[in-house]
Amino acid sequence: MSRRNRKGRDINGVILLDKASGNSSNFVLQQVKRLFFAKKAGHTGSLDPLASGLLPICLGQATKVAQFLLDDDKRYFVRGKLGQISDTGDAEGEITDFGPTVGVNESSVASVLPEFLGNIKQVPPMYSALKRDGKPLYELARQGIEVEREARPVTIHEINFLSLEGDVLSLDVACSKGTYIRTLVEDIGKLLGCGAHVIELRRTGFAHFDLTHSVTFEKLEALKSDDFEALDALILGADTMLPNFDSVFLSAEQTSDIKLGRKIYYGDYTEVQKLKLFDENQQFLGIGENSIEGEVLPKRLFV
Repeated sequence: MSRRNRKGRDINGVILLDKASGNSSNFVLQQVKRLFFAKKAGHTGSLDPLASGLLPICLGQATKVAQFLLDDDKRYFVRGKLGQISDTGDAEGEITDFGPTVGVNESSVASVLPEFLGNIKQVPPMYSALKRDGKPLYELARQGIEVEREARPVTIHEINFLSLEGDVLSLDVACSKGTYIRTLVEDIGKLLGCGAHVIELRRTGFAHFDLTHSVTFEKLEALKSDDFEALDALILGADTMLPNFDSVFLSAEQTSDIKLGRKIYYGDYTEVQKLKLFDENQQFLGIGENSIEGEVLPKRLFV
């Protein structure tokens, strides 16, 4: 049940938004928050303005689990323009010619793609939200300042060739958290000897969800009503966004203890892991973490 007051409604859950290209993740977050008249909202897995696709919008208490959603794998459709590079890695930056595309064909592309499969290292782009001395790198980049960035490990689970139409390469990529698709396309272009930058990026998968589970902002607007019933029907439980976490169902006494911040004993584990906690009524309580000794401690609870 949700309560409504002048500051907004107390609603909890996640909206899987199909973000349109052209707006920042924060802009569409504020749009959705106003539409649902939610007291609190946040997004996870930010998308660049150029990018479209799956953007989970967390409402109310669900914002407490947003940080855990960042660990999930993602899937993208990307189109890269060969022969040119960009200072931002995408079409929004300053474009310059890099190298000839003569001789670049399906065969040469197929020969380089396996180089990027599996565990690789990427140097994060300057136009990113990563921080140096508390300042986002993109702010430094806009000032014409470039700083050294350490290569970071990421995993490319799949990289599927879709098409090569003229100088435009289309790929389907499944990857781990922290992967920069702009950097991946740039690195592919460099290995081909012609350079490349992203001209279209669409997130098609997030954890175990795909675009069939999502909703556009236009559809949300069309469902708006005074009672919010149609909109609220689209809200997913925060626990459904955490498919890789084991579920732990607590007794009334255990529920009381965990809400007070006390550790409880639940059973033996072979490794430390995050857990989804449910109360005696099987209502989602939040995230806990176990110990090898069988204790469960609260991490982020809906209280």
